[in-house]
Amino acid sequence: MHTTPLHSARTVRLIGVPIDLGAARRGVDMGPSAMRLSSLVQQLERLGLTVHDAGNVPVPDRALLPATPAARLQAITAVCADVADRTAAAVREGITPLMLGGDHSLAAGSVAGTATALHERGERVGLIWLDAHADLNTPQTTLSGNVHGMPVAHLLGLGDPPLAQLSSATPAVRPQHLVYVGLRDLDDAEKATIRDLGIRAFTMRDIDERGLRAVMDDAVTIATTGTGGFHLSCDADWVDPQEAPGVGTPVRGGATLREAHLAMEIIHDTGALRAMDLVEINPILDARNATAELAAELIASAFGRRIL
Repeated sequence: MHTTPLHSARTVRLIGVPIDLGAARRGVDMGPSAMRLSSLVQQLERLGLTVHDAGNVPVPDRALLPATPAARLQAITAVCADVADRTAAAVREGITPLMLGGDHSLAAGSVAGTATALHERGERVGLIWLDAHADLNTPQTTLSGNVHGMPVAHLLGLGDPPLAQLSSATPAVRPQHLVYVGLRDLDDAEKATIRDLGIRAFTMRDIDERGLRAVMDDAVTIATTGTGGFHLSCDADWVDPQEAPGVGTPVRGGATLREAHLAMEIIHDTGALRAMDLVEINPILDARNATAELAAELIASAFGRRIL
């Protein structure tokens, strides 16, 4: 008797966002191409998933933009508005959008889109942020001026109003529905915001002391309590740079290969994943596309790949 694979009805929509406008180092705009050259599609299709590649979101050439922070921020906001529309459309259709970055500024759009689609159903979105960094600065608090260090602040309704108002939900994410996992490099202003807003933030020390399973169980509870599911935003630098060298802002002491896979396997087990970002892969800094291949394997684990 023929049996239908468990995930045969599920569709994943790849949305490339080749944006490097939010980062200081060049190269992350090639991240979507690196991911497409990896085994990503084959791994997802092997799980019985239908993969629809929607191509890339148009991104202006930063060399052609005026060399001012305001011009850069305006361009990023326009790209994020496009990303938000595309993400919301996929979630409305029951399709899981997978954003391939590009720098992490794109998440100000992608998470806003997921929030909009869930808001239309009367639901809120949870957000699990896997990253070495909190990305919680605003244009007023940033030390670097780089917008890829600001998306979470804007999703919480802080910072520049046009970028903070891309979702029909206001704010796109409520502090009690946001959880960080893997933090190890924070600015003082970000630490203050985490404390002031009561955001749950699990650092690498928490993972060291408690183990990843306990931390992820707490993270999932936070992101699913009072929400219609969660958006997973994963910066490749949350994994230790020995495993993921092709990232723009590496910080030693990140998640091990098995910890990273376990986090993704736990994500899949929840059944509550509504959308996902995989960002900040910089092929210029990589070796033989190893970081993109690792990312493909982690994504496959988030979508149901099992050891046995």
